[in-house]
Amino acid sequence: MLQIAFETPNQPEIIALIADLDAYQLTLYPPESVYALDLKSLMQPEVKFAVARDAAGALVGCAAVVLSNGYGEIKRMYVKPEARGLGAAKGLMAALEQATRIAGCDLMVLETGPAQPEAIALYARHGFSVCGPYGDYRDDPLSVFMRKVL
Repeated sequence: MLQIAFETPNQPEIIALIADLDAYQLTLYPPESVYALDLKSLMQPEVKFAVARDAAGALVGCAAVVLSNGYGEIKRMYVKPEARGLGAAKGLMAALEQATRIAGCDLMVLETGPAQPEAIALYARHGFSVCGPYGDYRDDPLSVFMRKVL
């Protein structure tokens, strides 16, 4: 059974998981096409950071939502490869959506990439559809932008 909770991201095991995510993304995309938030940014009050832990309390995944500009932007969604298929992403998505609703936002957005078809399919299963760039993003062939009206 997985536990989903909001925690502070400045914990060694979370920092290591985010480093794994960064390393993975850099195998898929050049650095200028990786729009990652650093630890300082993840610690800001408008960011809700969720984690998934297994029954033993081991960290298996994380995701954040940045609540600003009237919408929630999903960032740093990652589940360890060995924990995929256990429902961690589903639980994380539900927690982020709930936090977005509580914050009074009725739109969620995200940026992912074409080299991550599993992520695109996950977001589509959760009601997201492809859209154009939003916020400060520019059109980039290595970006896929998605949105969901809550």
